[in-house]
Amino acid sequence: MNIIEIQENLEHSVEMNLDMQSQIKDLYLHHYSVEIEQFGIDVSRAFKKKSDLPGVLLMKNSALFGMLSRRHFLELLSRPYGPELFLKRPIRMLYASAQHNVLVMPGVTPIAEAIYQALARSPELLYEPIVVQISAESYSLLEVHHLLLAHSKVHELTIRLLHEQTEAKLIQTEKMASLGEMVAGIAHEVLNPVNFIWGNIAYLQNYVNDILQVVSAYEEEYPQLIPAIADLKEELEFDFLIQDLPQIVTSIKIGAERLTKISGALKNFSHMDEAIQRPADIHECLDNTLLILGSRIRNFVEVVKNYGDLPLINCYAGQLSQVFTNLIGNAVDALSEQSESSPKSKWQPCIEISTGLLRREIPGDRTTEWIAIAIHDNGSGIPAEVQSRIFETFFTTKPIGKGTGLGLAISRQIIVEKHEGHLNLVSDLTSGTTFEVLLPIT
Repeated sequence: MNIIEIQENLEHSVEMNLDMQSQIKDLYLHHYSVEIEQFGIDVSRAFKKKSDLPGVLLMKNSALFGMLSRRHFLELLSRPYGPELFLKRPIRMLYASAQHNVLVMPGVTPIAEAIYQALARSPELLYEPIVVQISAESYSLLEVHHLLLAHSKVHELTIRLLHEQTEAKLIQTEKMASLGEMVAGIAHEVLNPVNFIWGNIAYLQNYVNDILQVVSAYEEEYPQLIPAIADLKEELEFDFLIQDLPQIVTSIKIGAERLTKISGALKNFSHMDEAIQRPADIHECLDNTLLILGSRIRNFVEVVKNYGDLPLINCYAGQLSQVFTNLIGNAVDALSEQSESSPKSKWQPCIEISTGLLRREIPGDRTTEWIAIAIHDNGSGIPAEVQSRIFETFFTTKPIGKGTGLGLAISRQIIVEKHEGHLNLVSDLTSGTTFEVLLPIT
């Protein structure tokens, strides 16, 4: 094999479809073995024939006996009387003279772990080939140079992925900031006319009551109406009008009150870029979130609130509202999917929100008093194999176009990094899913 062929093999090992989960069995491996009773001349011929062969596997009755590298073989032959001693004798005698610790790794070993074990060897063994166990009785040789090239490629892929994730997070953050500004502007614009309506509802209600009192007084004083007025009252359904008018005013009042709350909730929710923590009411944050998600929850999911007595807590209220929106929104999505898959079931979708004070010792935390918020849904739960990745950036179980894989990752960042709290997950296929938010009382 000439130099060009060797270079092609090296390029082949790097250009393979490697990713961050690649294993050493995916790399360019050498497959050459000899029985220990064969003569040294056979190994010498193999090295001459295959110039890129880093070593040979030594087998005894088809079982791995050891490994002899090209470097050690040539070193032994360069000794005085080396060729006479080793070439015409069984290879086991040569191996006994060059015996050293052989590094054997399973083929499923990740590249990053393999490079660590390979470089952890003593300096004289640093570039010795690695024995890769493909199966119970199948072995190959991996050259350290190929492993270094593969590790460099995986490292490059990791850096690229981190860059893409960072860029995506920046884009998402910019979108959320723009969205927050837009929502705050809309909330402000809506709040102005709503305040006008709300401020005049009381006057309107009083005026209607006054007019009805005057009409009632006229009817008492003049019970006998002229035919024209009697016909007009009948045409306008005056009796129904008198009964319905106060109810209409009351409905307008309730609607204006709800609009005021929604506008206030949107305004609080839009404060995602808060510079400092301020005292906030956790229950108000939760209620605002439920108000914003009302269209998705109404007439579908039963919401049970078990609120305990909580003090005000210094926090970023807008960011916590974002967390609650993500957690409750995910619960609604999970319940909706289950409801669609079994529409005739008597099962009632339910989200239970519980709050309270909690004393818990957590390793590494000096805080022992926490505000605990538990958001539980009675859905089918999250599979165990998914739970370990549920907070990973860009990981999602939702169909393409419905999930970004950022909601829970951002939620954990807000709770853990911004508030020094904890976001825990408990889920099984029988009792549903619970997300627990712990915020330190400091």
